[in-house]
Parts: sequence; C-alpha cells; structure tokens
Amino acid sequence: MFFKEVNEADLGETAIANIFIDIFMPMADGLYVKVYLLGYKNACDPSCSPKFNNNSIAKNLNIPLSDVISAWKFWENKNIIKIHKNDGSDDFDYSVEFLDLKKLYMENIIVNTKSIKSNTSSIVSVAENPSIRKMFNSINQIVGRHLDPGEKISILDIMNKYNMNPDMILCAYEHVRDKTGSSKPVKYIEGIIRNWYDANLYTPQDVEESFAVRSERYMLYKTIFNELGFSRQPSRSEKQLIDEWFDKFDMDIELILKACSKSKNISNPSVSYINGIIKSWNNKNIKNLEDLKKDEETQKNKVNINNKVSTNAANNNDTYKRTKFHNFNETFTQYTPEELDEIIEKSQREKFK
Repeated sequence: MFFKEVNEADLGETAIANIFIDIFMPMADGLYVKVYLLGYKNACDPSCSPKFNNNSIAKNLNIPLSDVISAWKFWENKNIIKIHKNDGSDDFDYSVEFLDLKKLYMENIIVNTKSIKSNTSSIVSVAENPSIRKMFNSINQIVGRHLDPGEKISILDIMNKYNMNPDMILCAYEHVRDKTGSSKPVKYIEGIIRNWYDANLYTPQDVEESFAVRSERYMLYKTIFNELGFSRQPSRSEKQLIDEWFDKFDMDIELILKACSKSKNISNPSVSYINGIIKSWNNKNIKNLEDLKKDEETQKNKVNINNKVSTNAANNNDTYKRTKFHNFNETFTQYTPEELDEIIEKSQREKFK
C-alpha cells in the first residue's frame, strides 16, 4: 500500500505523465531519467533562468557533460523530445522540446485500432503456428488475462522488427513479472526487447548470462568505489573505463584495488586518475599483484646496480687522487726531525761547494 502525506506548504510541484513512468522510465538508464526530469522541471517552471542549459544540468547532477548529451540523444531516439540547435558554433548549445506524451499515446491508440481491423485475419493465420500459439497462451497466464487483438499484433510486430523468436518475447514478459510483480503494456515489453537487441542478446540463455555478468560487474563497481571513498553510483563514462580494465586489459580486481589505494593521498581522487595508473601497468604487461611485485623488484635491482656503479666510480676516482701524493707523504714521514735537519744541511752545503 502506498499513500501520500498531506501538507499545506507549497514548495512547487512538477507533474510527470504516468506514461513516462510506466513505459519510458523502465527502459532507460537511471542517469538518463535524472537528466530528463531535471530538464522537464525547468521547462515547466516559468521562473527558471533562461541561462539554465546542459552545462547547468551536468554541474547540478555532478556528471560529465557528455553524459547529459548522451541522455538527450537517447530520449530523442525514443521520440519523446526534439532537439533544436541554437545559433552559434557550440555543438552542445541547443534547446530541448518536451513532446506531449498524452498526445503521442492517443495517436498510437488510433494507429493500433486501424491495424486491428486490417490485420485480424493475419492474427488468426499466424496463431496457427504452434510456437506462436503457445507463446500467446503463456503470456495470458503471466498477465492474468487474455491478450486483445491489438496487443497480439504489436507483439508480432516486435518479433518481426527485432527478429526475435517466441522464447525471447516470453522471456521478456517473465522478466517483467519477476522484476515488478505486475503486468506492463506491450510498449514496455518492446523497450526491453530493444535493449536486448542493442546488447546482442538473442536467446534466453544470452539474457541469463548477461544478468549474471551485470550482477557481478555491479558488485565490482561498488567495491572499487568503496575503495575510492565514493558513496555515489558510477556514471556511464566511469563504467566504460572500469569495464575496459576488466574486459580490455584483463586486470585482476586485487590489482585494481591496489591502484585505487594510491589515490588516498590525493585531494581529489577520480576514476580518470586511476585509469592513468592502470594504463601504465598495462603497458608493462602487469595484470595481477604478482606481476606488479616482480616489476617493483626489477626496478629496485636496477636502482641498486646504478648506485653500486656510482659508488665504485667515486672510489676509483678517490684512489687516483690519493695515489698522486701518497708516496711523497709516506717517504717524508719515515725520518725523525733531527734526521730531516741533517739532510737539509747536507743539501745546502753541496749547493755552495
């Protein structure tokens, strides 16, 4: 049960169409939803500053500007916004028009109604296929009712559009049931199928393996961010960098955490900083802690050898300098003061002979 507290204080509200929440929000990355909602709020607020733009959204959400741009491209691809380029040379400077979702929904209903009348006979002929008939019967059980002709036509269109077999459609309905505990419109199912298609997932086994990998990867993101002291979720660009460490560089998680530990003395640690360390290790073909230990020992040995060479060179140079005067000093100190006086007197007498 869900209910709302009543409060007379008016701090402003933004009405979001349920169509967005029911159909479009589930098919999008959480970051894209944040960008849409923040932009929509400012579009509905007459007091909003005209200077509020994509850079403002990036700063407000503490994400890269590239993620904001990717979000708008995603929503434009879903046909619920239009991007209008502003005058100027800045490619990121444009206005976003939020389309009326209710109008879009009503237009789709009219189109589907016409399709129902013209394709009723085709449903009957296609349903004679045992696998199609079994799929429709299974979906009826999942949603707890019989699909109407329009829904069946939409499902068949999805299968043709994305070249998916009945098992994948059924897998999508089962996924929604397990995830939400309720039935969803066919548009919602199409969003899931589209995401699977874009991710090159064509069989239920592909989907199952993808879920396992995503679950494991999510835990790796969380472990890395905990080591960096971040309490937030990684952005899309940060996920791409981290994925490279595992998928492209084939790094062990222990080695990555070792790199993260090097940021503890940095005032503003970031994934980009760690990426620099990871890349330098990859260039040395360091993939795990053992490789790193061997590299550090090699570097230490090189330093010791260089120090030893420098010390020997200094000693040889010092020996050379001492030898130049050493014999004289040794010979000089072999006599007593009286003997030296006698030698000097004898030398003087010989000079004046």
